[in-house]
Formats: sequence, structure tokens, C-alpha cells
Amino acid sequence: MKTTSIAIIVAGLIIAGVIILVNKSGASSSVNQVNANNVSIVDGKQIIKIQARGGYQPSRSVAKAGIPTVIEFNTKGSFDCSSSVRIPSLNIFKLLPQTGTTNIDLGSPETSTLLGSCGMGMYRFEIEFQN
Repeated sequence: MKTTSIAIIVAGLIIAGVIILVNKSGASSSVNQVNANNVSIVDGKQIIKIQARGGYQPSRSVAKAGIPTVIEFNTKGSFDCSSSVRIPSLNIFKLLPQTGTTNIDLGSPETSTLLGSCGMGMYRFEIEFQN
């Protein structure tokens, strides 16, 4: 009984340590990455391309406000929680296919910062809409 309790405590500490390391190294540093090449305008519609696998790349995008916008999530063998997308401010929750493309229409966003995450909230992304 005593050995089992110690094993459970040690396992819990290891899991907590991994979660802390992932949040510090993966999520917070990647939120500052900006890739200007992932935003394009085609036929008057702004397309923001985001790769979903092991997080979201890029995790931070800058786009123009006031024009019709679509986020295009691309997956290729995604089996982790980044294959589900939450955008709380728009009441959006989407399950992405393991491989494929999923578009989410945002309408014409005003100047703001849109925050999203995986279903568990572990991986985050943001899109800053500027004039």
C-alpha cells in the first residue's frame, strides 16, 4: 500500500513537470512567432493559413481588419489535441481531420486580437487584426 502511494505521487510529479515544461517552452515562446507569409488576399478574401500539428504554426499572425477573412487550418497526420480548435469569443469549436484542410469563416473582423486554442487549452494561437 505504501509503495503504491509513493508511485502515484512520483507519477503525478513527473506529469506536472512535463506540463510545466511544455507550457513554458512550447506555448509561451511560440506565441511570439510571427510569420508574415501565412496571410494572403485572394479574390477579395483574406486567408490565414495555420498548420495544426503539435501546436499551431505560426502561433501568431497579423492580418488586416475590415475585410472578409477565413482561417485555413491544415493538418497532416495530426493526432494530438491541436486537431480540435476553440475560439471562445466567437463560440467556435471545430474538430479537424487527421489530414486535410478546414476553413473557418470569421466574417470581416474589426481591429482586435483573436485568441484561439486547442480543445484542452494547451496550444494557443492569436491573430491580430490591424487597420
